[in-house]
Amino acid sequence: MDAEDARFALSAGADAVVVSNHGGRQLDGAPSSISVLPEVVAAIDGRCEVLFDGGIRSGQDLAKGLALGARGGMIGKSFLFALAAGGQAGVTRALEIIRDELRVTLALTGTSDVASCGPHMLRMR
Repeated sequence: MDAEDARFALSAGADAVVVSNHGGRQLDGAPSSISVLPEVVAAIDGRCEVLFDGGIRSGQDLAKGLALGARGGMIGKSFLFALAAGGQAGVTRALEIIRDELRVTLALTGTSDVASCGPHMLRMR
């Protein structure tokens, strides 16, 4: 959640950092993961992977994180809800839904694949 912490993790030998505000549920003033993602990505500057965690419930949510520089996303709640509702088949179906939603989102933004995701996908003001 902090660019300086990300740089520290990198200097300590991290292969990846995860931008997550899991403690944010207890702190009313904690920033959202997606709001700090760009500054963490900039601090890392391509020297290791940056993963995004926090509120990914659809392919569109994942696309937003990818557009802001994350190399991947973590889907804890979606995975757990799907597992509880349908076991292994539920998890498989949840992944299919997120994948299909991501494909539609990419198509609607004129983006051909996840490697081409970037800020152009978002309406920046």
